[in-house]
Amino acid sequence: MDHSIQKVIIIGQGISGTFLSWFCHQAGVDFILIDEAVPNTPSKVAAGIINPVTGRRVVKVWLDDVIIPFAENAYNAMGAFLNLPAITRTAIIDFFPNPFMKESFLRRLAQKEDYISLLENEAPYTNYFNYEFGIGLIEPAYIVHLQQLLPAWRAFLKQQHRLLEEPLDFGQLRVEGGSVHYKDHTADKLLFCDGAAGAANPYFSLLPFALNKGEALIIEAPELPHGHLYKKSMLLAPMAEPGIFWAGTNNIWDFENDNPTTDFRYSTEQTLNQWLKVPFKIHDHKASVRPATVERRPFAGFHPLYTNIGILNGMGTKGCSLAPYFAHQLVEHLLHQQPLLPEADIARFSRILSRSNP
Repeated sequence: MDHSIQKVIIIGQGISGTFLSWFCHQAGVDFILIDEAVPNTPSKVAAGIINPVTGRRVVKVWLDDVIIPFAENAYNAMGAFLNLPAITRTAIIDFFPNPFMKESFLRRLAQKEDYISLLENEAPYTNYFNYEFGIGLIEPAYIVHLQQLLPAWRAFLKQQHRLLEEPLDFGQLRVEGGSVHYKDHTADKLLFCDGAAGAANPYFSLLPFALNKGEALIIEAPELPHGHLYKKSMLLAPMAEPGIFWAGTNNIWDFENDNPTTDFRYSTEQTLNQWLKVPFKIHDHKASVRPATVERRPFAGFHPLYTNIGILNGMGTKGCSLAPYFAHQLVEHLLHQQPLLPEADIARFSRILSRSNP
């Protein structure tokens, strides 16, 4: 370990801040994490899905062969440490919503695309779902149990006296020489994992964030088989409690605030009524704003002018798969000067960031 790094301050305990602090802990780095307890952060609202293919063209996600195995191992390691199941390997039962999506899927299948196949036996699903165009299978996919993992890690941080549960006060933050000072804490580096708030962060607001809103209904459908993810024009994901499902996956680019909307509730309820043959009840309606980026690539690395101020952000809708890998990369970069992946390294924006004036 590079012993020039004595202490790190991490801002935010979403999925990025959680893994950054986890890898600091694993490497024996002294750190403190500052996070205000807010109910509707993306990590608390998300279903925790890792889907290896994406989009209408059914293409493999970026860096699938590196990112996905790394994430699976990282969640399993963290789950073992906290004594809880952190990740479940499963499959997505993919109901084609229209002939075009089926055609796209079949074209990919003919090209021997990884992860996808046609479901051989549709019979088990005809009692539960209305569908017209057949069913594909995507596997492996994963469900990350964020609703258990994040609070368990937070409890561990509290127990270790490594958590300040308060909003960051930028007025108390000073960068002097080779050190960062916040209230009575002094550190070598400060790392922002502040999610959507990063778009207004005085150090990093010039980065090309493209914030995007997601909404989800939490429903009770006790007759629906609980073992898989289901996808049609939306995603249905089983939650930890039997019979409870998360229903969502919209990306809203134009929105007024981060509150749930009656439009989403109405249209999702209509879609579920048409799709499901079994009764369901709505338990909750959640919404949050995700820190997506214009290029759909994360932001990792250190500010060109304030070199002890860093960032891990911009995971967008792929936070569960991207955060473990890039958190680990950033810790390796911090301790051993290992290079960051160029597509994620904020060095690509150094000209823009050089205009920052916090």
